[in-house]
Amino acid sequence: MNIDKKIVDDLVANDVSFVTTVPCKQLAGVIDEVENRKEIFHIPSNKEDEGMGLCAGAFMGGKRPMIIMQNTAIGVTLNTLATLTQFYRMPLPMLISYRGELREPVSCQVEMAVHTKALLAQLNIPTYHFHWQKDVEEFDNILKYTFMSNKPVAILTDANFWGGYGDQ
Repeated sequence: MNIDKKIVDDLVANDVSFVTTVPCKQLAGVIDEVENRKEIFHIPSNKEDEGMGLCAGAFMGGKRPMIIMQNTAIGVTLNTLATLTQFYRMPLPMLISYRGELREPVSCQVEMAVHTKALLAQLNIPTYHFHWQKDVEEFDNILKYTFMSNKPVAILTDANFWGGYGDQ
């Protein structure tokens, strides 16, 4: 199964027509797939909180948005999540690479991994952790839940889900 294609096929099937992305090596295949799909308008963002603002504008314009980002930037998005996305009940699926766990080769990624789930829980953001490739089968249902409940939802995808750090 091509995970990147499955994720983007589910986005299209759920009428997600606006996606903003912040570069991440683990998410590069999904970002490439998004970029190549005519059904999705893709805007790269410089920062994650900027991307959430773009998603809010897309939602207010009648689009179903999504952001693709890295967990190390969760800290800079807290204000935007609480005062914009949650306050105005905007559905926002967030596909997040979960960096900093076991075998992480970049030491600065580790600190934010320690706090990611706790910060999302503090904001009462439903969070799903994809560790095995078969977990992608839940992605369609998570998207449906996000748009039904009108709230942000985090999908954390760790290195094991993407096939490891190249050391496996």
